[in-house]
Amino acid sequence: MKIICIGRNYLPHIQELGHKVPTEPTFFLKPESAMVIRNRPFFLPDFSQQVEYEVELIYRINKVGKYIQEKYAHTYYDAIGLGIDFTARDLQRNCIENGNPWEIAKAFDGSAVMSQFIDKEEFDDLNNLDFHLDLNGKTVQSGNSSEMIFTIDKIISYVSQFMTLKMGDVIYTGTPKGVGKVAINDRLEGWIGERKLLNFRVK
Repeated sequence: MKIICIGRNYLPHIQELGHKVPTEPTFFLKPESAMVIRNRPFFLPDFSQQVEYEVELIYRINKVGKYIQEKYAHTYYDAIGLGIDFTARDLQRNCIENGNPWEIAKAFDGSAVMSQFIDKEEFDDLNNLDFHLDLNGKTVQSGNSSEMIFTIDKIISYVSQFMTLKMGDVIYTGTPKGVGKVAINDRLEGWIGERKLLNFRVK
């Protein structure tokens, strides 16, 4: 399975990091070894001094597709969850400054925390999904699917022009503003609406 991550998809987050607003989706991949499930702990790596959380809505692909038209994209995912795209910000900053790829900052082991998935039919309005992240009991990030620059249908259509989507692939759709550093013993809790989907510690 592939973990496909969309960068720079919420304007306030783009502004807080000082990046340019993209005209097309920007995406990168994480390996399967990045995945952390069932609220297992996230182990802080020793190669970075600034690992930051990024809470995101995530979507599960349910059938094979290539060159998918946007108007049919909604038929290619069946469930929605919540994820954390952990980022070694100091390494990422260095990669950007030197024109290098981001893999060491984004694709390291444990960097893709995933909640369980919920059937999309359980949501009243997929274009109006509230979600937020609490750090040690305080809300640090909040967003709504309506705020995404590129919708999930646009993302699916765009990514499928370059690579085949397969059953079980997961798409991270970008993070709102409020990203920040984590430390050992921090507790992170993530919500979609009133559903708590993430509850884990940093070790």
